Amino acid sequence: MEEAVSTASSKNRGKDPAARKSSPAVLADIAIREEARVKTQIAELDRVLGGGIVQGSLTLVGGDPGIGKSTLLLQTCRQLAADGHKVLYISGEESQIQIKMRADRIGSFSDRMLLLCETNLDEIAEVIRREAPQIVVIDSIQTMYNENVSAAPGSVSQVRESTGMLLQLAKGLNISIFIVGHVTKEGTVAGPRVLEHMVDTVLYFEGDRHVSYRVLRGVKNRFGSTNEIGVFEMRQEGLVEVHNPSEYMLEGRPEGASGSVVACAMEGTRPLLLEIQALVCHSNFGIPRRQTTGTDFNRVNLLMAVLEKRCGVQLSGCDAYVNIAGGMKVQEPAIDLAIVLATISSFKNREISPRLVAFGEVGLSGEVRSVSMAAQRVAEARKLGFDTCILPAVCMKGLESDGKMKLIGVRTIQEAVNAIV
Repeated sequence: MEEAVSTASSKNRGKDPAARKSSPAVLADIAIREEARVKTQIAELDRVLGGGIVQGSLTLVGGDPGIGKSTLLLQTCRQLAADGHKVLYISGEESQIQIKMRADRIGSFSDRMLLLCETNLDEIAEVIRREAPQIVVIDSIQTMYNENVSAAPGSVSQVRESTGMLLQLAKGLNISIFIVGHVTKEGTVAGPRVLEHMVDTVLYFEGDRHVSYRVLRGVKNRFGSTNEIGVFEMRQEGLVEVHNPSEYMLEGRPEGASGSVVACAMEGTRPLLLEIQALVCHSNFGIPRRQTTGTDFNRVNLLMAVLEKRCGVQLSGCDAYVNIAGGMKVQEPAIDLAIVLATISSFKNREISPRLVAFGEVGLSGEVRSVSMAAQRVAEARKLGFDTCILPAVCMKGLESDGKMKLIGVRTIQEAVNAIV
């Protein structure tokens, strides 16, 4: 259904005093100061943001309802206010009493933290100009409305126009604004998908309701890398940083079970050790069943076809299930070798040493191809006490064994299978 959009809001934007005073600057004369970024004192969030909050930036935080977006931003506001920054938290979904009850579980707040419950953006803009905060949080953009737009709150027109006004405030007044956006059942953000190009940074808060950890992932960042992730654990007192996610993900690994191999994936500059589980059993039907959790279904089918062709393993009559334990979702090709080894382990019902880690990309010819940052992956495995590492032979260059970890370089999946059998 088409939505009528009034042009009055666009006219009003030009009336901002800060916008009229804007003037171009010579790029070469602009000096980057150290205080251009504001540290949130939450290391996992600072990592994803690229080192802290950039002044005058507009950041969108998306995620499923109830995943912890508001909790994370409220904790961020608490840290910033404690460091002396003036923070304004604007809520259109909850009353002041409701936010106060949630804030009491997190901890005490300083008097630099201001709270406003309002949905009218004209009123909000007036408060922002009057109070002049350094950080503003809008929770959520779906509840905000512009009186000059003849559409319901949460509609595409309202969301776009509201974000445009907030963008002008952020750039004109040099304040950092965080916008919360909810994700629908279809996986798209209710409105913010059409405004991702308008904001400077887009963060997505991911996680499964059945597990306690949450992953903060950057999908757009004009001021840093989009490959970094932050890992948090949801507790009664709020979100707690997970500084060593590899150790956290490997907790509760089964002992003496076949079909379990530890892989090392990279998320930005951070190596993550993950348990790859495979279950292969005889199929009772004419068409074998394949199922994957946490990785690409078609990729797993491809790897099983390579196993049949290059290693002579007859999987055509077997059901196969592949799972990344802990609920993580990984698409990196470096976990190919671990998937292959876990599948062989389950098929032959032979246990693989729990102190073994494997990584490498597998090609259609059965070759094990190079992956990036091999040294960092080996170092992470060594730090967690692993004593054997199977990796591509081409990645062995520059790697030295310290006597505590045995490095096995393989060129084909057949060599890798021979190393564990």
